[in-house]
Amino acid sequence: MIKKFKALLTKYPHLKFLGNRYFLVLFIFIIWMLFLDNYSYLDHRVLNKQINELEDNKAYYKEQIKNDSIKIKKLQDPDMTEKYAREKYFMKKDSEDIYIIEFE
Repeated sequence: MIKKFKALLTKYPHLKFLGNRYFLVLFIFIIWMLFLDNYSYLDHRVLNKQINELEDNKAYYKEQIKNDSIKIKKLQDPDMTEKYAREKYFMKKDSEDIYIIEFE
């Protein structure tokens, strides 16, 4: 195998760096860090994607909390509470009739 490698190096002199032990160690280290390690580049990509999704969810829920807080403040007023109950739950006074119109 070494004879074949030396023949390859004589045929292609620009591949001489492949025989260098420092290059081989560096190459193995890079492969190890990219694919095989617990903290590999591929794992970091997956984790970063999950972090981005969670940050998007966090922003969405903060916006929802802000909107709900505004609605809760509005519902402190008795007139708004009555309006909300009439619109959302179809509540009525005893002397009223409600007609629900549904559009297709």
